Amino acid sequence: MAPNSLSKSEYLGEPVQIISKPNVEYSIETQNKYNLPHNRWQIVWRNVLIFAYLHYAAFYGLYYMLTLAQWKSIIWGYAVILFASIGVTGGAHRLWAHRSYKAKLPLRIYLAFWQTVALQNHIYEWVRDHRVHHKFTDTDADPHNSNQGFFFSHMGWLMLKKHKDVFIKGKTIDLSDVAADPVVQFQKKYYLILAPILTFVFPAIVPWYFWNENPIVCYYSLAILRYILNLHGAWLVNSAAHIWGYKPFDKNINATDNISVAIIAFGEGWHNYHHVFPWDYKAAELGNYRMNFTTAFLDLMARIGQAYDLKTVSVEMINKRRKRTGDGTGVVDPLVENKEDHRHEDTVWGWGDKDMNQDEMNLVEIYNPSSKELTASSSPNDEEYLVSSLNNKQGKQQKAHIH
Repeated sequence: MAPNSLSKSEYLGEPVQIISKPNVEYSIETQNKYNLPHNRWQIVWRNVLIFAYLHYAAFYGLYYMLTLAQWKSIIWGYAVILFASIGVTGGAHRLWAHRSYKAKLPLRIYLAFWQTVALQNHIYEWVRDHRVHHKFTDTDADPHNSNQGFFFSHMGWLMLKKHKDVFIKGKTIDLSDVAADPVVQFQKKYYLILAPILTFVFPAIVPWYFWNENPIVCYYSLAILRYILNLHGAWLVNSAAHIWGYKPFDKNINATDNISVAIIAFGEGWHNYHHVFPWDYKAAELGNYRMNFTTAFLDLMARIGQAYDLKTVSVEMINKRRKRTGDGTGVVDPLVENKEDHRHEDTVWGWGDKDMNQDEMNLVEIYNPSSKELTASSSPNDEEYLVSSLNNKQGKQQKAHIH
């Protein structure tokens, strides 16, 4: 996930000169071993002060939530957290960043509305940073490089100027699809007006107006505390899910499957799977909704016709990848040796990346396909491109995905 709510588009200065001791040879590997930064970290003090205030106010919000808030306000606060999170997980993340499914206009407007409530930058910038994160994971080009430690990848990166590689490598990422979406462009154009109103005024004014909630509770608990909880839930995907957990699909990357993060982030914690198959609309291997509320929401949208062309991974592809690069925590054949390391050039940001592997695309399963999708044939960059799974059981593509 790439929440970048406050940082400016600036980059770091020249690399720090490493002064080596006599008879000691410093290399890039040595710097990484001792967690020495390649570049100076330039603090953005404005962001530091803003985060300091928000967290200070959030403690007041927690106190007032526990002592003054009406039960209706508590339910409302959780509902806003849930819907705002879906705007990020189901909207900015799975729809716009990874193109793992398609959505009709009403659903796109709905997701954009709640993504604005989440205040994690407008969709276009969110997508740009997240695609760079996937394409250049845990390098200097990754905005929240987890090799820099937990705090940096969790929220410290928002208090520093971005590394120049983020911008250099970011220019290689295709964003033409989000640039062409009128919903994305509308939100981007009016974001500075919409974001503060929907993030702080809207969650606070509803309980004050409809059930006469205490204004102090409305501001500190339902605006500030709610916002901070939304942020930390998203940040855990960048930090904890890149440090602790299992790696059943690729043991050579930092991203992990972390159950706790999956619960907190409404299904985004199955991160090792997600980095291997970023174009799967489920963002997980699981065939149920217990720890993936976002998938349940998207399946509901598919049933009512708002979401379509939902792409997911075949069992054959999952098992192949487990055997090839997994850490053994999944169900794999113990006789199969892992002889192939993860290669950076194999990483993709999602469906439509020019570096997608054709053999893997041939095993993609698509649920609730559009009529255009059924007849299209072109390239993986074509908006209506389909790789049909002809080897699957007859009619499998036509049925809704059942968990």
